[in-house]
Amino acid sequence: MSFRRGVVRQSKFRHVFAQAWKAEHCVDDVRVSRVTWDGPLCAVNPKFIAVVIEASGGGAFLVVPISKSGRIDQSTPTVCGHAAPVLDVQWCPHDDNVIASASEDCTVKVWQIPDGGLTSPMTEALMTLEGHSKRVGILAWHPTALNILLTAGCDNVVCVWDVATGELVYQLGDAHPDLIYSVCWNKDGSAICTVAKDKALRIIDPRRGTVLKVKEKVHDGTRPMRAVFLADGKILTTGFSRMSERQVALWDTNDLSEPMAVQEMDTSNGVLLPFYDPDTNMIYLCGKGDCTIRYFEVTDESPYVHFLNLYSSKEPQRGAGFLSKRGVDVNKCEIARFYKLHERKIEPISMTVPRKSDLFQGDLYPDTAGLEPSLLAEEWIAGQDAAPLLVSLSGGYSAPPSKHRDTLRVKPKLVSQDSGAGATSPSVGNATAAAPAAARETEGDTGSQPRMAREMDGTSDRLKREDDVLNELLAEMKALRTVVLAQSQRIELLERQLARIEDGDV
Repeated sequence: MSFRRGVVRQSKFRHVFAQAWKAEHCVDDVRVSRVTWDGPLCAVNPKFIAVVIEASGGGAFLVVPISKSGRIDQSTPTVCGHAAPVLDVQWCPHDDNVIASASEDCTVKVWQIPDGGLTSPMTEALMTLEGHSKRVGILAWHPTALNILLTAGCDNVVCVWDVATGELVYQLGDAHPDLIYSVCWNKDGSAICTVAKDKALRIIDPRRGTVLKVKEKVHDGTRPMRAVFLADGKILTTGFSRMSERQVALWDTNDLSEPMAVQEMDTSNGVLLPFYDPDTNMIYLCGKGDCTIRYFEVTDESPYVHFLNLYSSKEPQRGAGFLSKRGVDVNKCEIARFYKLHERKIEPISMTVPRKSDLFQGDLYPDTAGLEPSLLAEEWIAGQDAAPLLVSLSGGYSAPPSKHRDTLRVKPKLVSQDSGAGATSPSVGNATAAAPAAARETEGDTGSQPRMAREMDGTSDRLKREDDVLNELLAEMKALRTVVLAQSQRIELLERQLARIEDGDV
C-alpha cells in the first residue's frame, strides 16, 4: 500500500511550515565530525547543544548553551575524554546536565555538564562503561526509568546499564547475527525494537533477553535502516528498496506479516533518520546529505501516514539534533525545532503552526514527558513498567528541583534521599534520647549564666550532628531495603522462568 499525497483532510498540522533562523542566530565555525557513521552527530535539550566535532588524537564533542550564537572560538573547551572518534551523543531525559557519549574506543562515558557550559576541557567522566569488544555507535536512554542506558556496538551486542553504579544489568549477545543499525525503546520502556544488517526487524524484551517477534526483510535494500516505536505501539521504519529507492513503512506489532503502509520516496543514497514527536504523532525524516526535511502525520485513518510538507534549503545536512518538546517556544506556536549541521555551522530550524491568537494553544501542546522519572533503576530491573510522568507546557516549561538530581554524582545514593518512617538505629536513638537528660543535669549543676549558655550551645550542636547521622542511616537503610526488594523480585522472576524451562513450557 502506498501513501496518497494531495488528499485533502482536516488536520491542525496540515499547514505546519518550517523556517530557518537568521544568520546571526546560528552557531558558526563548528568543525562537524567527518566520521562515516550514519548517526545524527548532534543532541539537543532545553539547556545545551552537543555536537560531535573533528578532533586530533582522540574523540571530542562540543557542548554550548542553547542560547549561544555567533562564532565558536578555536580555544573553546570541549568534552575530550575518549581515545578515538565519538560516534553518538545522547542527553539524559531525566537530567539536562547529564550526557552519554559512545566512541570507536569501545567505551561509553557519562558526563556531568555544569550549568552555563564548560569553562575548561573536560576529560574526566562521571562513569565509564566498558563491556563492548568493538566500537559503540548507538545510545538510547530509558524513557521512564532513572539511570538506565542502552548501548549497542559493532560487536552485535546490546547492553543495558545502570549508570549510577556502572553495573551491566542485561546483555543480549546472540539476538543479532549481524551489525545493528538502530535501537529504540517503546513508550514505557518495556521493550525495544531493532533493525540490523540482516534486514530483520526485531521486538525484544531486554529484561528477559528474549526476541518477542521478528519480521524478515523489512526493506529489501542493502543500505542501513532505522526503526522507531510510536506512542500507540506501532513501528515506523526507513530503508531502501531492491532498486535502491528510499522507503518509509508503518508496521502493526500485532501482525508483522505485511506493512500497514509503505512508500518509495526517491533514489538518494542518504540514510533517512526518523525523529518522532509522540505529542503530535508527527514524524520528521532527515536524510544525511539531503537538503530537505520531510514531515508526516501518523493517524488511524488510511493511508495512516500522511505527507504534510517538506523544508528545503540549498545546503545539505551532515546531521541534525531534535529539541525535546520542553524547549520549544509555545508563545510562537513552535511545535518542533531542529538544529541542522552544516560543514561549519549549526542552523536552527523552527516548525510552526500558524495561529492568529496569542493565547496558549492547548490543542497543539498536550501534556508532555517531564524531567522526573517514573521509576528508579532497581524498580525497572525488578520488572516494573510505568508510563512517562507528564507536565503541562502552559506558560512555558520550567524544571522543578528534582529529588533524584544527585544520583549520578554519589554512587551509593541510588534512590530518593527523603528520610523514611521505617526502622531506626538503636545506638543513635539511645544517644539522641540521652542528650536532653545530660542537658538537664548540666542546667541543675551550674549557677553561671555564661557557662549554661555555652553548655546549651554545645548540646544543641551535638543534637544536630546526631540528627544528621540518624537521617543518613535512615536514608541508607531505605536504599538497602529497596535494593533487597528489587533483587528478591528478580530472583523470584528467574525462578519462575527456570521452572517453566524445566517443565518444557519454553
